[in-house]
Amino acid sequence: MKTWKKITQSDRLERITKALSENVNFSNDVTLGYPASKLDGKVFYDDASFLKDAPVLMTYVANPNHIGCHTVGISEKAFKGTQEIEREVLEILAVDVFNAESNQYDGYIATGGTEANIEALWIYRNYFMNTHQAKLSEIMIIASEDTHYSIAKGSNLLMVDWMKVDVQFENRKIDENKFEAALKDAISNGKKHFIVVANMGTTMFGSVDNPDAYTTILEKHNVAFKLHVDAAYGGFIYPFLTDNNQLDFRNPYVSSITIDAHKMLQAPYGTGIFLCRKNLIENVLTKEAEYVEGMDLTLCGSRSGANAVAVWMILKTYGKNGWFEKVKILEMRTDWLCKQLDELNISYFRQPFMNIVTIKSEFISPELAYQYDLVPDSHNHDNKWYKIVLMEHVEVSNLQELISSLKTVTAI
Repeated sequence: MKTWKKITQSDRLERITKALSENVNFSNDVTLGYPASKLDGKVFYDDASFLKDAPVLMTYVANPNHIGCHTVGISEKAFKGTQEIEREVLEILAVDVFNAESNQYDGYIATGGTEANIEALWIYRNYFMNTHQAKLSEIMIIASEDTHYSIAKGSNLLMVDWMKVDVQFENRKIDENKFEAALKDAISNGKKHFIVVANMGTTMFGSVDNPDAYTTILEKHNVAFKLHVDAAYGGFIYPFLTDNNQLDFRNPYVSSITIDAHKMLQAPYGTGIFLCRKNLIENVLTKEAEYVEGMDLTLCGSRSGANAVAVWMILKTYGKNGWFEKVKILEMRTDWLCKQLDELNISYFRQPFMNIVTIKSEFISPELAYQYDLVPDSHNHDNKWYKIVLMEHVEVSNLQELISSLKTVTAI
């Protein structure tokens, strides 16, 4: 563990106060050239006494604009204090969680997992075009049918075809035979360069892809590829509960990772994180942003520095050991639920080391789903699954109520 350590509340407050003092202060400083400002004091009361003890709220009021990629070169000097906080967050996540070498990664705090995933697709599309002189028609995205819909968005936006890979119904594993057949077909139709998205916790099932299911077959057919990991949901739980994570930077095939801080980490919404290896993010440089100090290598451009501070506050409140204890409790609650379902002979899917349980719809009535806000795999046609997500607010007493209701249904 290099940088992720728990610190006291007073130390957290002192660190954020110092960072804000290193940013421009629009109330006092002569800053004639910036369109950004602190929040409108007539609408947002910025003189409240409680703000001095609420560093995240202080940062929202100060409204720092984080633009550019702060792991590359220089950045806007007006917000250097909170930009350094963002760099500290990226160091913790890249090095202490996903096992990158220090200073061998780039990234930024994005507006969410969707943006971070599209950033990855954008980088690799341009990489293949810049480095391999690939034509757009020769590039293809590969991702499973359980993959988040942001990949479909990215495919549409970037005009890159998407191969939707079948998974096995019961265990949600990649169907390698079908994948290889589809790959052969794609190659015969002129595809030469592939952007692979592997999941660390799918939205519906919490399933985790085995990257070898893709990379072994791609290498067998001697095609160029880059591997991105969508850990938007699983990134803040799976690496802490397993000793065999094949989807971090120790795997030489992994080039980038998406994590969402506004899911498991419980940061404010609009807080995704993008990480990648060095010498990749430059493929999406927006040269036209000449008035920006440093390089804009992001999809969103301007973003809230307060979100970086919020993530930093959470990480520094727990420390790595404290975070492990928190997610371990969720794992134990998930184990308890699965044991109860087993005793009722109710069929479900649960990825080990994840806190999502997805029950076959034949065991869940529409009334029961409505009562407990269970999420179906489809709202548009006959669904086959309902999922339960064991977040911190879902306690065993809540689960016991569900089990009692299921016992009533199964007894009929």
